[in-house]
Amino acid sequence: MMLANEAATSALGAALALVLRPGDVIALSGPLGSGKTTLARALLHALGEPGEVPSPSFAIVQPYDDLDPPVWHADLYRLDHPSELTELGLDEILGDGALIVEWPERAPGVWPEALILSLEPLDGTARRLTATVPPPWEGRWPLPPVRR
Repeated sequence: MMLANEAATSALGAALALVLRPGDVIALSGPLGSGKTTLARALLHALGEPGEVPSPSFAIVQPYDDLDPPVWHADLYRLDHPSELTELGLDEILGDGALIVEWPERAPGVWPEALILSLEPLDGTARRLTATVPPPWEGRWPLPPVRR
């Protein structure tokens, strides 16, 4: 799927919010500046987050407990080893809420049922989106067409 610009990336995030369920993991992969945080911000705003949605690069995990479903947004870029995940307690949210994970390649195989969205920058502001769709997402992905 092609995302022509930042607005299309944001529209995809808003569309994901409509189908997000407790227990879901959305893994966002791609190089720096590929639109991972833009997509996550749009999803969180569409779920009703009224304030600023900072990148969790420094905090590593940013909880949004007041949303329905509650969402934790994690950025694993600064992890040195997958064993550090235990300290973060990310699986705690999955009973009642959902998890958005940037840089999931830092924890390979941890969330086998995650919807993996890989973003690749192209010329200008365009992005190529590739999705790996696990069984829990069948019937919810692909999403309706994204505005371009």
